[in-house]
Amino acid sequence: ALFGPRSRAVFETTGDAARNVRSPLYPPAGAVGGSGVMVLRANGEAAGLTTAADVIAYQTGLAQLRGLEQLSFLPGALADHLTSFGGVLDGTGGQSTALEWISAGATASHGTVSEPCNHRQKFPHPQVLLLNYLQGSTAIEAYWRSVLWPGQGLFVGEPLAAPFARR
Repeated sequence: ALFGPRSRAVFETTGDAARNVRSPLYPPAGAVGGSGVMVLRANGEAAGLTTAADVIAYQTGLAQLRGLEQLSFLPGALADHLTSFGGVLDGTGGQSTALEWISAGATASHGTVSEPCNHRQKFPHPQVLLLNYLQGSTAIEAYWRSVLWPGQGLFVGEPLAAPFARR
């Protein structure tokens, strides 16, 4: 296992119904065979993130990210939140941006730059993102493959991060 038994991929369901539309797509809880990653399905508050250490992936649906200091990201970590303006990096969209994940220690993230409605196709599909990344894809490959309609999305961070790539 590359990251050991403590590595976590956290998929958080919140009380925010409009931003929680991809929670039915979250992978099942438990160990992901041979990867050293444990999938955690968390039930969070609409007001803050679930505390976790050794995070390699984190997905949630929130307009405002609160509690980022409670997360400890591993090198190469992917993290994003389903909201309308996560890709408006200057913060004028009135919502948390993808850069907040990067500032908190994640390696790459995704956000939309204009109102996408909450069509799941416009946001990273949790299982596709995780599976591609764990199979050795780079961060940008994993994100690109997980978004069916990428026209309103912006990917930020280190695009070539690939902690699960064969060496």
